[in-house]
Amino acid sequence: MFIAPAATAAPPLVAAPAATSVAADWAPADSAAIRPGVVTESAGGGACTSNFVFTSGDRTFIGQAAHCAGTGEATETNGCDSGTGPLGTAVTILAADGTERAGTLAYSSWVTMQENGEADPDTCQFNDFALVEIAPEDVVDVNPSIPFFGGPVGLDTDGLPAGEQVFSYGNSPLRLGIEQLSPKVGVSAGDTGGGFSHEVYTVTPGVPGDSGSAFLDGDGDAVGILSTLNLAPLPVSNGVADLALALAYANEFGGVGDIALVPGTEAFSALPAGVPLTAVSPPAGPPVNG
Repeated sequence: MFIAPAATAAPPLVAAPAATSVAADWAPADSAAIRPGVVTESAGGGACTSNFVFTSGDRTFIGQAAHCAGTGEATETNGCDSGTGPLGTAVTILAADGTERAGTLAYSSWVTMQENGEADPDTCQFNDFALVEIAPEDVVDVNPSIPFFGGPVGLDTDGLPAGEQVFSYGNSPLRLGIEQLSPKVGVSAGDTGGGFSHEVYTVTPGVPGDSGSAFLDGDGDAVGILSTLNLAPLPVSNGVADLALALAYANEFGGVGDIALVPGTEAFSALPAGVPLTAVSPPAGPPVNG
């Protein structure tokens, strides 16, 4: 089996906090410079798509995949033994207004698992989550809404059963800035890795640089982040890391405080106004056994 990162039974965990809003004046969704879907570039690593906005106390973060700061080969996906940049690594946020904002790697599941001596194989393979701290002076330019679909409404905590519809927004540089190629609709082929990962088919599969993309379930809840592009056992599927489990691990071991998902200011819609149904119809996906 070959599983490539999508970048250019688990141990008991403390429950992740429910999505909570904070006393912040978020920038308008249609003009925010920093929002889910902007590209992040980790020094010594790669370019990825950011996912959701998070807070801990008075600190604000944007999420990316941990492997975006990886320093090893592109085929290295085991976070317990793969090379990675340290906490404090500089991360450039390519803001939607064309500016570059300075971020800092504040949490990485790969760094944390290696420091912990994590040995659970599913956790090592599928816990792929990192937080980039946004500079305090840039927080006024942040909006937590997912482009196109809106949301997240909250945090999904019950997995992604086969057949459930999903919604995502990728922003790989390979898309050449063509915004119409970013929204993706898909369907789950079921959970793997003790629930730490989900196999998902989308109308167009993720491409390198889409790593870390946000995935919403059919209710608009944040369910996961794009971790791998899979060639086996389900060809051209997306490996989506479970956000609730990744966030619970971060809250138990990350040392960043109580990290909470920030809901979007824009309502979730599976069929945005003015968009033809054919553009958001999910693929049939492969036959699912069991």
